[in-house]
Amino acid sequence: MSKHQARKRFGQHFLVDSRVVDNIVRAIAPANGENLVEIGPGLSALTGPLLKCIDHLKAIEIDRDLADRLSKQYPVERLTVVEADVLKVDFQSQFGENIRIVGNLPYNISTPLLFHLMKAASKVRDQHFMLQLEVANRMAAKPSHSDYGRLSVVMQSRYQIDKLFDVAPTSFSPAPRVVSAVVRMVPLPSDRIRPLCHFTFEQVVKRAFSQRRKMLRKSLGNWATNVPWSELGIEPTSRAGELSVAEYIDLSDFMVTSGLLASPHKK
Repeated sequence: MSKHQARKRFGQHFLVDSRVVDNIVRAIAPANGENLVEIGPGLSALTGPLLKCIDHLKAIEIDRDLADRLSKQYPVERLTVVEADVLKVDFQSQFGENIRIVGNLPYNISTPLLFHLMKAASKVRDQHFMLQLEVANRMAAKPSHSDYGRLSVVMQSRYQIDKLFDVAPTSFSPAPRVVSAVVRMVPLPSDRIRPLCHFTFEQVVKRAFSQRRKMLRKSLGNWATNVPWSELGIEPTSRAGELSVAEYIDLSDFMVTSGLLASPHKK
């Protein structure tokens, strides 16, 4: 096959280090019969090794040339290629149950994609992603750490997140300017602590971190005057980065029950 030129508009950086590939496959530990979906298979660095472990794999590829290349490289009974923008793919309806999602995510869409995939978390068994190290650190950060922010709180409200290992720029072609990392995301069980309204929860978290250096009684603006801080066990002088996920859920639940902030979907 002819050599494929990486396309900047798709954020393409192809994994070329076989040791990293082996480590990723080992972390995933795929077994035959499992429902695996790969995002951004590219030049199939991960696709081939995965297909050595399972009979069938689904892959989502936005690049028409690469999608065509993959379709010619593997028979349809082994690989189903979905040529699409992954941000427009409905994972809830298209891939069934107990989905295992894997992929080297393009840096330019990684955060929007993580939020998009949250909609299908109830159908997902786990997710293994290559991400920019900075994003991986933010996802896994704990309260009071400098990396702890909106992404940390929202993602950890739905997943157990573990950063597995870092990946050097030299493991890719072309090499990105940043270090990458592989993370494992496992959806939390149905009996997890969850907000009464996820929209409200995200709005509260977003506003709190919009001025993360300020005390909550300042950053939450007019909402703050009505919050029963002592009842919630939260100090109004706390900064956004000091609250746990559970405390943000308590805060957003108060916003719902008090009517301070309602979902736009409710009439």
